[in-house]
Amino acid sequence: MPVYSMTGYASAQHGASATGAENDTRAPQSRRLGLEIRSVNSRFLDLSFRLPDELRAMEPALRSLLTARLKRGKVEVRAALENEDSNTLQDPPARLLQRLNSLQDSVKAWLPAAAPLTVADALRLCANAPSGSEDWSDAVPALAEEALTALMAAREREGKRLASMLLDRVKQLRALAEQAVPMVPLLVEQQRLRFMERWKEAMALTDGATLPEAARDRALTEATAFAIRIDVAEEITRLDSHLDEIERLLKKGGEVGKRLDFLIQELHREANTLGSKSAALDLTRISVDMKVLIEQMREQVQNIE
Repeated sequence: MPVYSMTGYASAQHGASATGAENDTRAPQSRRLGLEIRSVNSRFLDLSFRLPDELRAMEPALRSLLTARLKRGKVEVRAALENEDSNTLQDPPARLLQRLNSLQDSVKAWLPAAAPLTVADALRLCANAPSGSEDWSDAVPALAEEALTALMAAREREGKRLASMLLDRVKQLRALAEQAVPMVPLLVEQQRLRFMERWKEAMALTDGATLPEAARDRALTEATAFAIRIDVAEEITRLDSHLDEIERLLKKGGEVGKRLDFLIQELHREANTLGSKSAALDLTRISVDMKVLIEQMREQVQNIE
């Protein structure tokens, strides 16, 4: 399965102005229906609808269609009905003009100073009034399916780009881990030699008051404790394990966003521990570089479904 991003946009038009003969036969010719779907990242699936009054009854069907194919994301669906030619003025129905005139008389009775309706006002109000004669019950689901398919394609393209970026960061993290592994034995050996030098200096100052064997054992014990304290082999092993799981999830695809987010937190914990055990500037630099890469991954993983 592909990896899907939660970010995407798609739109579709339906009506006489749409291309293709099949679009001309599916909906009434007098008005054009436009529908668009936007989605951004969210922890859960959050749907919102902005529909004209004529299409309010279609919201349950649209909600069912979206929940069947989307699992996470903040999704907004907008629909609009427009005249086929916005430059052509339609004759306003006489019943609407009569209704406007009656309403104007009622308003003037209470507010004598109110300005009368202009011709432009009357045309605008009549144009926005629902006709109630058009049936969109077949056109809306078909158009929503078309837009949703385009949205899924856009989310898949973005998800592919995110997966590629994450795999690149995984590769860089592995390279940094490989740099850190040989540093620890060198640091341990350097520290052991430093302790032994301190032991020799202490022996020269005490004039033999302390048994050489006891002082030597103490120096070796300190060196051993230091080696244990700076050993990052366990952190490197866990980090490699987390990177393997991230690669597996990206190749598997599907709903992997939440699992990836958890693994990113684990990566950050291992990088922090590695930095806290750092006994050399180079190891500290590696820890910082790892944190930068992991933070870049965290920002992108939040966009994956």
